[in-house]
Amino acid sequence: MPLKNSDVWFITGCSTGFGRELATQVLDRGFRAVITARDPAKIQDLAAGREGRALSLKLDVTNQDEAAEAVQKAEAAFGSIDVLVNNAGYGYVGALEESDPAEVRDMVETNFFGLARMIHEVIPGMRRRRHGSIVNISSIGGLVGFPGVGYYNATKFAVEGLSESLSKEVAPLGIKVLVVEPGPFRTDWAGRSLKRSSLLIPEYTATAGAFRERIVSRSGKQVGDPVRACRAILKALESENAPLHLVLGAIALETARTKIEKLTAELDAWEETSLSADFPETQAATAT
Repeated sequence: MPLKNSDVWFITGCSTGFGRELATQVLDRGFRAVITARDPAKIQDLAAGREGRALSLKLDVTNQDEAAEAVQKAEAAFGSIDVLVNNAGYGYVGALEESDPAEVRDMVETNFFGLARMIHEVIPGMRRRRHGSIVNISSIGGLVGFPGVGYYNATKFAVEGLSESLSKEVAPLGIKVLVVEPGPFRTDWAGRSLKRSSLLIPEYTATAGAFRERIVSRSGKQVGDPVRACRAILKALESENAPLHLVLGAIALETARTKIEKLTAELDAWEETSLSADFPETQAATAT
């Protein structure tokens, strides 16, 4: 269902990156928006001069009370939430063996359970109104695994699965799900926001270590433009035929296509073995 001028947006993680840029573009286009961050002081400038259309709130998506309160305040102020953008999240770099379990759990709480929590809070209103869009910011790392970010990949693969299932549940209710898969963009993801394992194991230098160095060294030099990315997200939501998956950037597009080609080749090469796993009578029926 395309956007309406009266739609109210609710965006998490607005202090930097895609969240901040999307909030800016949404407000510039005249929408009403609830903009949130763990530190609300960092988003006051976004709301300045937009009284009545912008509401800035404190929100840590890992905190159930804050999530519930933010949604209640948003609905009290604007009457509804029509577009939920789950942007809050961060990266973690380290080979699986190098990664600290407590740090990994913290990331999972934000990247996956925080996202799911916001959907749980917002979707009842969308369901009652039979109208809404849920935008989950994933990553090309939600489609393809890379060395050194396996746990981050796991959170984004989880977002992909959740989003695909959710889309099938809510499509008959007039609710659209859009999962966004950016490649490398000039946000703070690879800068101050990136967390890294303190343990470094020499045997992983050529794999996880090399990928870690690549991420850090290219921070601020990525080919992706956040401004254009957010325009693309808005374009997708405005379309009558909005996609479920929106890959952003040339690198991400090429990476996704390569994954599809390799998967197709594997399926073809092992087709006979795959089919042999069924009961014989099923195989015979399929063959005829």
